Amino acid sequence: MDIEGLNDATGGTGVARDRLKSFIERAERLETEKKAITDDMKEVFAEAKGEGFDIKVIRMIIKIRKQDSNERAEQEAILDLYLHALGMADS
Repeated sequence: MDIEGLNDATGGTGVARDRLKSFIERAERLETEKKAITDDMKEVFAEAKGEGFDIKVIRMIIKIRKQDSNERAEQEAILDLYLHALGMADS
C-alpha cells in the first residue's frame, strides 16, 4: 500500500485511511482494557499481601497452574537434578 491510498485530500476513497484508523482505535481500546486489568491484578495482589500471603509464591502458583502435569513434572525433575548437583537438595 502506498501513502496516496491514505490521503483523502487527493480525491481518494479513504478506505485505507479508514481501515488504518480502525486498527488504531481498536489497539487503543485494547490498551485501555489492558491497563484496567493490570490495575485489577495489582489490587488483588495488594489484598492478598495485606492478608499476609506471599505474592511471589502466589505468582509461582499461577504459573504452575498454567502448565500441564507432564511439563510441570519435567521441570521439577530438572530442578531436583540441578539442586542435587549443587549440593542444595535434601538427601
